[in-house]
Amino acid sequence: MEVGSLPMELWRLILAYLPLPDLGRCCQVCRAWRELVLSLDNTRWRQLCLGCSECRHPNWPCQPHLEPPSWREALRQHALATRTWTQNGPELQTSACLVFFRRRKDRKIWHVGPGCEFETLRGALGVAGPYDRVVLHPGVYEEQAELAIKVPVELVGLGTLGEVALLVCMEQQCPTARLCNLVFMPPWFSTVVYKTSWGHVQLDNCNFEGAQLQIRGPGTCQARFCSFSQNSSVHLVGVALSLLDSCDFSGSDTASVTVEGPPTSEKKLGLQVHGCPGKDFTNLLSTISNTRALTFQQELERDPEANMLAAATLGCILRRCLFRDGKGGVHISNYGQARLEGNIFRGLNYAVRCIQNSTIVMLRNEVCECRASGVFLRLSAQGLIAENNIHSNGEAGLDIRKGANPIIVCNKIHSGLRSGVVILGNGKGSIRSNHIYNNKEAGVYILFSGNPVVSGNHIFQGQAAGIAINENGRGIITDNVIRENQWGGVDIRRGGDPILKNNYICHGYSDGVVVGERGRGLIEGNHVYSNKGCGVWVMSSSLPQLLGNFITHNCMYGLAVFCRKDPENIEVREGNWPGQDGDGVNGERRGGEAEGRDVQENLEEGELFAWESDLDSEDERHSARRSISVALVEGNCMSYNGAVGLYVKSSEPLNAFSNLVNCNQGTGIAVQQSSQLTRLVANCILENGRGGVAVEKDSRVELRGNGVYENGSHGVIFCGNGQIVENDVLGNCGYGIQVSGNADIKVLRNRVQPAQGCAIAVLGAVRGVVHDNVVFQGHPGNKKTLLYMDSGNESCVLRNNSIMKHNNNTFAPVWILENPPLAHKPALLLAFPHLNILHDSEFL
Repeated sequence: MEVGSLPMELWRLILAYLPLPDLGRCCQVCRAWRELVLSLDNTRWRQLCLGCSECRHPNWPCQPHLEPPSWREALRQHALATRTWTQNGPELQTSACLVFFRRRKDRKIWHVGPGCEFETLRGALGVAGPYDRVVLHPGVYEEQAELAIKVPVELVGLGTLGEVALLVCMEQQCPTARLCNLVFMPPWFSTVVYKTSWGHVQLDNCNFEGAQLQIRGPGTCQARFCSFSQNSSVHLVGVALSLLDSCDFSGSDTASVTVEGPPTSEKKLGLQVHGCPGKDFTNLLSTISNTRALTFQQELERDPEANMLAAATLGCILRRCLFRDGKGGVHISNYGQARLEGNIFRGLNYAVRCIQNSTIVMLRNEVCECRASGVFLRLSAQGLIAENNIHSNGEAGLDIRKGANPIIVCNKIHSGLRSGVVILGNGKGSIRSNHIYNNKEAGVYILFSGNPVVSGNHIFQGQAAGIAINENGRGIITDNVIRENQWGGVDIRRGGDPILKNNYICHGYSDGVVVGERGRGLIEGNHVYSNKGCGVWVMSSSLPQLLGNFITHNCMYGLAVFCRKDPENIEVREGNWPGQDGDGVNGERRGGEAEGRDVQENLEEGELFAWESDLDSEDERHSARRSISVALVEGNCMSYNGAVGLYVKSSEPLNAFSNLVNCNQGTGIAVQQSSQLTRLVANCILENGRGGVAVEKDSRVELRGNGVYENGSHGVIFCGNGQIVENDVLGNCGYGIQVSGNADIKVLRNRVQPAQGCAIAVLGAVRGVVHDNVVFQGHPGNKKTLLYMDSGNESCVLRNNSIMKHNNNTFAPVWILENPPLAHKPALLLAFPHLNILHDSEFL
């Protein structure tokens, strides 16, 4: 009959009554009939797909509420997948003959059940030939001894899933087999219901209840739309390639899927001999989506190792599976390999455990609500973990230790009840381009010689520190954005020794960077700004190197150094930081929000400090960068902070060289306590709201070669012991240099020019010498004595000081000298490119 003899709508109505086999025959009539059948609407294809007893919803079990893009395509893919088992037999190289063989009229179908040809499965398997189909009618079939499948055969349950139940233990001794629409329960003598050690088995739409599926290499397995419940599990040992697709795992007492590499004696042999079960099977597996987010593509382009792992298909492949409400998800050990893509892990003790030199690839999975950590990596495990959503877990989202070295990129790791990522016990890893946020503890926590690379991540809105490094933790932490965290953006304590470089640490609710007791590390080139606490908070017992950082616009101190034994200050706790209202040199910072943290918070049961034997030698723990014995602050910009730019209350020595300290609301540099020598050398200190430098009594300070310009009060107030040598102190609103109290001081070879007050004032019982200084008048209207010392002071010697005053030219420019020291001139010109530099000829 011609297609054009009836309207298309009427043809579609007629064809809607045909079952699937008849529609297939219609497609073979001619091209017009084929196009007519393919034009059926999506609703009819949905009915056909879900009406097939061997087929479940294409998005079952993870997202059954979502419709597939095309129900016809979903049905087609299912039909193709059901034939995979036939492509792994000995006739693989002559697949055309195999197809012909399967169409032969003498291919038999055997029926098993009451009133059928056979009443037992054992009897049917005894007579079945190669590629015969054994149809089991509804009922329960129990065998008292192990069954052997010796020829390729297809076992299919009749009716809906659950009507045919098998209490059997079967061993496959043939190249290939298929099991469909069956419920497996363990017999009385074994928990293993199906096992093979060399053939390929395909399971479609089966349920396992309290049973175990066991596959040993070179055997392989493909399971689709299967359920594993009531402590059921899959155990794969030495399997080169297997696929678990759209399966549901629930209620396990151990791991739902266990993947082991080959036994030790077979490792090399297995890797050389075990291949893919067949070319067509590999092609089927290669249909895994290659779509990647743009940022992930960039990571793959720049990292060949990650690119290789993302394309790998060896080992056990799990796609679109649901793991829920049990103890464990997937356990990979002993050089095992697994690829997990598009799965959901929910309500388990742990989702994934990868140990003993195994390799894992995790792409686009959801790991949530685990009672412990979501993903564990141990004992030199490695792999690629990318584009996963890891959230709401009871411990860390990812736990890396004992030499594990994974690549972790482009994940969302958030809302954890502890830390986002934990690296400890010699763990490593490359952690890049992730979004780590809203975790209750540190976003990234490094301790016990953990040594990862943490780069290009956004770590934000955590309820503790963004990154915490302590207990001899190390790591290279670069190019991250660390913002809006409740505690410090980066917290370094108790032997932590990272390289912290080129990060943006901002908008935190406390300090930007905290270096607590015995903290170390290279802190270089970071932008630390707009934090509600200090920009950088340092305990004096620590030994950091701060080089070339931009510490700006923080609400409190730019950089604060405190003694370890300082009591907590009530004003500080309440947020009333000293220096905001003027004095700039009183008060302490709290002694470490994380001090009380339990360092054993991430230990597994039975693993308490077990990794200590795996730690590097003591020599290897130390940083390879230049060794220092004094904390170093060099080349930093500390500007526009709400209190003092650099605040020091320390019991240890400190070196501050070549820093720019400007436009802070408090004093530029305030040294309230320094029992050992604090060296302030070649710094540029200008336009701060209060004085330039303030040194309190009993402090030891060397002030050498600095430029102190245009600060809102005195240039230098010095009440301690030390020396002021070869500084430029120019244009400050108060005195240039004021020395007072019982100071023991040397004031040598400075150039001093106040705006209005005295150039150098010696007040009280000061001991020391003031000589070879050059003093300028400053503003022509300044009538104050330029060099002043209290009468009756016989302990201080003034000699060889030069005093220069203005000539009668009332229109002469003011304040700034020509040729300031080279250490300050670039910073000065950078800050004030419009300055008019004066000539000595303006002075007498």
